[in-house]
Amino acid sequence: MNMKKYLFPLLVASTISSYAQNSGSLSVSNDSQLTISRHIYGQFAEHLGHGIYGGFWSDKLPGAKNQNRIRMDIVEALKKIKIPNLRWPGGCFADEYHWRDGIGPGTQRPRMVNTNWGGVVEDNSFGTNEFLKLCGLLGCEPYITANVGSGTVDEMSKWVEYLNFDGESPVTKLRALNGHPAPYKVSFWGVGNESWGCGGNMTPSFYADQYRRYASFAKNYPNMPLKKIACGPNSGDYNWTEVIMKNIPIQTLWGISLHYYTLPTGNWSKKGSATNFTDEDYFNTVKNCLKMDELITKHSAIMDKYDPRKHVALVVDEWGIWTDVEPGTNPGFLYQQNSLRDALVAATTLNIFNNHCDRVKMANLAQTINVLQALILTDKDKMLLTPTYHIFDMYKVHQDAKFLPVKLNSPDYVSGTDKIAAVNVSASQDATGKIHISLVNLDPHKNIPITIDLNDMKWKTVIGEILTSTHITDINTFAQPDKLHLKSFTDAKKDGSKLIVNMPSKSAVTLELN
Repeated sequence: MNMKKYLFPLLVASTISSYAQNSGSLSVSNDSQLTISRHIYGQFAEHLGHGIYGGFWSDKLPGAKNQNRIRMDIVEALKKIKIPNLRWPGGCFADEYHWRDGIGPGTQRPRMVNTNWGGVVEDNSFGTNEFLKLCGLLGCEPYITANVGSGTVDEMSKWVEYLNFDGESPVTKLRALNGHPAPYKVSFWGVGNESWGCGGNMTPSFYADQYRRYASFAKNYPNMPLKKIACGPNSGDYNWTEVIMKNIPIQTLWGISLHYYTLPTGNWSKKGSATNFTDEDYFNTVKNCLKMDELITKHSAIMDKYDPRKHVALVVDEWGIWTDVEPGTNPGFLYQQNSLRDALVAATTLNIFNNHCDRVKMANLAQTINVLQALILTDKDKMLLTPTYHIFDMYKVHQDAKFLPVKLNSPDYVSGTDKIAAVNVSASQDATGKIHISLVNLDPHKNIPITIDLNDMKWKTVIGEILTSTHITDINTFAQPDKLHLKSFTDAKKDGSKLIVNMPSKSAVTLELN
C-alpha cells in the first residue's frame, strides 16, 4: 500500500484547516450614508493630579515653551492629532467647582481644596478664560461640564451667559473686564457629571427632574444654540438610560453620557499594574475592553425605543484603561504609565466607536495629560508621547470621514478555556476618496493574515502605518521616549481585486488605499 498517496491529501487538508483557523477575512462595503464624527476623538482635562497644574499649565518653562503659562509643546503635539474637543473642568471636580472663583485677576482668586483628588489646595489660576484660551490655541471646541451637584441653576445660567451672550449684562461686563469683550460661543454643555455617584448620588428620576430644571435656564442666545448633554449611565446601568430617555423630552437633549473604564482585573479595589502584567492579565484586560461594544449596543437599543431617528447622541465622555497608580505616587493623582497594551485598548475602543457612529457622536479619553490613560506624560520641562497618543495620530484619518461598514471573520485569541476575536477593525473614506482601514491584532503571539475584499470600490495602491513593539508591556520613558512610535507598514499587497495583509502579533495598523 502506498501510504504517501493517502497521507498527502490529509496533510493538505490539515494545512488548509490550520490556515483557516489562523487567518481572517474582511469585506468592506460602500453602502452607507453615515459619517464618523470627529468629536469621537475628543479629550478630557480635569483638575486632577498633574493634568492641569504641571500639565497644560506651568510657570516654570522658558519663554518659547509657554504662552501665558500654557505649555506650547503640548499644544503643538495635540494640534498634530487634531483633537476636536476638550472636556473640562471634570469629572468629579466639576460638581464642586464654582466658575466665578476662576475669573478675574489671578492674585484675587480664592483658593480651594480639591476634595475628590488628593485633598490638594488649588489657587484657581486656571479658570474659564484660561481654558478658553487653551481651546483657541488647540483649535478645538470646548466642552464644559456644569456644576449640578453643589451648584445652583442660576450659577449655570450665568456661566452660559458669561460665555455666549453678545450684549450688555453684569456678567458680560465681567467678561470684558477679563479681556474678552466678544462672546466665546461655547456650544457643548454637560449638565452635571456622574450624578449617580460623586455628582450627587441621585436616583435617575431625581436627576431627570434636575436636568429639566437646569436645562430650562441654560439659554440659547442668538446664533449660539446649546448642545446639552445629560448625565447618562455608569457602565451597564440600563435602568438609568431607560428613565432618562423616558422622562426627559428628547428635543431638550443633544446627548446623554456613558462612562466605562477598562479594568485589567475587573476589580476596583485592586485594578492591576500598568506595566507588570502576565499574558493572562493582558487577555482579561482586552476582553474587558471589548465589553464597550455590548454596552453601546444595549444602551442604543433603549435609546432607539424613545428616539428611533437617533436625534440624541450617545456621548462616551469618560473611557480608557484604569490601573493602579505608579508606585510612590499620590494615589489621588491617578498617574499611571502607558504600554503597548493601552494602545491596543485605545485602538480597539476607537474601532468600536467608529462602527457605532450612528449613535456615538462624541467621546472623551480619560485623560489627556498625566492622568489615567494619558496621551502625554510630563516631568518638569520634559514631555513624552505615550503609545496611546500614537494611536490617535494614526486614527485621525477617520475624523468626519464616510463610514464604511465591515464584515469580519476573525480567528480566535485563546487563553485557557476562554476566547475572544483576535482581530477588530473599522473603515472609512475621506473627502478625497481615500479609503482607510484600521486593524488591530490583539493576539500577543500570532501573526494573522487577513484577506480583504473591497467589493466594487476601486483602488490601485496601498500604504500603511503600524504601532507594535517587542513586548506587550513595552512603554515610552523619559530616558527612552521613542521606543514605541509609528512606523511604515509594508506587509500589505494587492492580489487581483483583493488586499492581503499580514497582521503582526500585538499590533495596530492603518492602511490607506488610493
